[in-house]
Amino acid sequence: MSDAPKHVGRVRRVERLTPDLVRATLGGPGLAGFEPVPWTDAYVNLLFPPPGAPYSAPFDVAEARTLERHRWPLPRRFTVRRWDTQRGELTVDFVTHGEAGTAGRWAQQAQPGDLLQLQGPSGGYRPDPDVATHLFVGDESALPAIAASLEAVPEGRRALVVALVASPAGELALSCPGKLRVTWLHRRTLDRPAADAMVAAVRALDLDAAGTHGFVHGEASQTRAVRRHLLGGLGMARERLSVSPYWRRTMTDEDWRVVKEDWLAEVDAEV
Repeated sequence: MSDAPKHVGRVRRVERLTPDLVRATLGGPGLAGFEPVPWTDAYVNLLFPPPGAPYSAPFDVAEARTLERHRWPLPRRFTVRRWDTQRGELTVDFVTHGEAGTAGRWAQQAQPGDLLQLQGPSGGYRPDPDVATHLFVGDESALPAIAASLEAVPEGRRALVVALVASPAGELALSCPGKLRVTWLHRRTLDRPAADAMVAAVRALDLDAAGTHGFVHGEASQTRAVRRHLLGGLGMARERLSVSPYWRRTMTDEDWRVVKEDWLAEVDAEV
């Protein structure tokens, strides 16, 4: 992480898109030299000083990491929703849950003028223009990457979305040059576990394993269940599927980082 380009953005605008999604637009000279990448799931590592830290943005990461472990900057990976080259503005959407979570809490309190340090960007996925059907599955945490990816689906191609949000108020306006169909699932009214509901919604779609690419990102147990269906049930080839578990229910970000590598190996061996 220390070798990645360092940038410091100043908050220019803050918008609440839904009850659970806050958009922060960053700009300023600290983003000079920000180099966009071609992937639609591009992400940056946001660096948050922990409570009581004797430093604030901008800071030297290596120097901060010479302090006691609990004073190290807290990295949080977030999708680049949009990079505006002309304005030099970086847009990042945050899922918020009241006072829970380092990044969500920052977004809840963000004001124009606040500084936010970040490293990156990087990424690895972009819709293949030659694929007939693009499937996107995820919860609120995946919506920014799904929304950015939808904008890169060419005209005439199918774009199928299965999105899980808390309630109808959490639905986000999505646009796509292709033929878009969105299935919204509402967590508060589900009659089954969320992972089962997402798999059922994917099963209900008219999918051809050979003509479909899948993008399944979000909560760990949900991405695992959908991956199992697409690879084991539908027969999709691994190289046609992008899966990334951003977080895991009942675990903090720090706890998830500790076990994530082993969890990924376990899932990879499953099917």
